[in-house]
Amino acid sequence: MKKILALLLALVMVFSLAACGEAGGESGGNNEGGEVAVFWYTFGDTYLSSVRAAMNASFEAAGVAYHDYDGNTSQTTQTEQIQTAITNGASCLVVNIVDASSDDATQAIVDLAKNADLPLVFFNRSVSEEIVSSYEKAAYVGTDYTMAGHMQGAMIGEYLLANYDAVDLNGDGEISYVMFKGQEGNMEADARTQFGVEDADAALAGAGKPALKFYDDANASKYLVDQNGAWSAAQGQEYMQTILAQYSEANGNMVELVIANNDDMGLGAIAALQAAGYNVEGGKYIPVFGVDATDAAKEKIADGSMTGTIKQDAEGMANAVVQIAQNLVAGAGTFDNVNGDLEGTWRVNIPYSAYTGE
Repeated sequence: MKKILALLLALVMVFSLAACGEAGGESGGNNEGGEVAVFWYTFGDTYLSSVRAAMNASFEAAGVAYHDYDGNTSQTTQTEQIQTAITNGASCLVVNIVDASSDDATQAIVDLAKNADLPLVFFNRSVSEEIVSSYEKAAYVGTDYTMAGHMQGAMIGEYLLANYDAVDLNGDGEISYVMFKGQEGNMEADARTQFGVEDADAALAGAGKPALKFYDDANASKYLVDQNGAWSAAQGQEYMQTILAQYSEANGNMVELVIANNDDMGLGAIAALQAAGYNVEGGKYIPVFGVDATDAAKEKIADGSMTGTIKQDAEGMANAVVQIAQNLVAGAGTFDNVNGDLEGTWRVNIPYSAYTGE
């Protein structure tokens, strides 16, 4: 009988460890009522990796148990992970939603939280105010996402007015550009794509300069989108390599400006440019602008191969999420002791800032 009991105990331990391994992530600390379950749209996003590191550190400093889940860019996977976490007794759900363009996906997550009477904090990837506000224990931490586009556009305009002749490699009096968009249907991507160009054009018009010209006349959208919605360096590099095979100074149609929705896509473009002899010591320079101010982007700005980026405060976002999660679990005011710009009763925005290394 003792041998049988020992065998059963061993099996229980094996299955328990397996269940933990399926979800992935890390945990630390202790908090009554279960751990905070944190769901990431992917572990592969560079900026979000910095948010995750800061968030985990903040949870640990507060003594709050947490567990990270990698959605691996699949909404189906993420929703199943949320269901599992609820079954396992999570105390709070923190969600970086995969399908930010789907109100149905947002509603489904809110319904799961509401049915389980669990606090819910969305962050980073924009969700519907109406849906989040429909549940009194839900909140959102993000940014005024239009500002990243506006600030990037202003930065580009200022740079071009100070360096117009040097940027105009084709010598035709206008600036040819490419725009790398991270994802279709994503509100941040839409705003960055629109205002990054519009605001630069406004600055140029004010100085009597022509508007930016998208390099490919046949592209009515005037951007190239990451087809996988991953905002990836690989996609930026692949696109830029393809462009450079056809568009060049020799042909008089060189792309003279790179605008990217995030740093990773911009860094991919830089890799392709450097392989072609641009943005390296002794070579000609194509200005490249991104968003996020990742460490890798800061390094490229420091060595002169990238021009500028818009800082998205990873630590500020992480700390706000952790504080709101604790507030909701404790039954305190949702935004008590939270640093950021409050918008109504449902969200807090973490401010952006320009970064050029100066």
